[in-house]
Amino acid sequence: MVIQPATKACGGCHRYRVLGFPVDVCCDVQVAALDMHVSGGGRIVTLNAEMTMAARMDKDLGSAIINAELVIPDGAGVVWALSKQGVRVVKTAGIELAWSLLNYAASHGWTVALVGASPNVMASLKIMLFKRFPGLRLVFAVDGYQSAEAWPHLESKLRELRPDLVLVALGVPRQETWSHRVQKGQHGLWMGVGGSFDVWAGTKKRAPKWMCRMQIEWLYRLIQEPNRWKRMLSLPAFVWQVIKGELND
Repeated sequence: MVIQPATKACGGCHRYRVLGFPVDVCCDVQVAALDMHVSGGGRIVTLNAEMTMAARMDKDLGSAIINAELVIPDGAGVVWALSKQGVRVVKTAGIELAWSLLNYAASHGWTVALVGASPNVMASLKIMLFKRFPGLRLVFAVDGYQSAEAWPHLESKLRELRPDLVLVALGVPRQETWSHRVQKGQHGLWMGVGGSFDVWAGTKKRAPKWMCRMQIEWLYRLIQEPNRWKRMLSLPAFVWQVIKGELND
């Protein structure tokens, strides 16, 4: 059964729903993000099966996803769920979109803010980015290991700077719920990037290209971090919920 898009999202995208959460299918995700910046900005969420299942239990995370201006399918499970609706889409890796936006920012004079990861990762990341993008206007860069007392001041400073691009690596659900709260009233693009800072800084490796092509990056992450196995149990639960929804239609 083909389900018609619920609403039209930002330029060139159509919005569908997977287990009640929006997913935007775009001809070109970067173009959609840049159009969103021109229109005043907003938040980009990279949705996968694990996050979808977590959002069904976490009201704040669910609200952050539902209210995001652009929600891209960053996971084989979400791509599969869309295919069950007759929607063909290629997975959009959040790490690749974030990198392309950094590249665009450096070449077009955008101001950039980075939030998250460990102090060592943030230090290495800044060195790497300035070497890779000499023209990068990095106006704000703080690691995620700040005291509770420090965050209000940092958030105020970030709002004052009004950067064009804010990349947040605080992990799910924190990066989404934090961005949802702090981004309100701000222009620019805000995007949760998970472990991207660690990969860019060289402290972690991304899955080999052949695994990315086969959409089994989750297996590589599990091999790297065996303690993720409990989180991976959300994958069969996600599949069952999608199938159950079909049976009930």
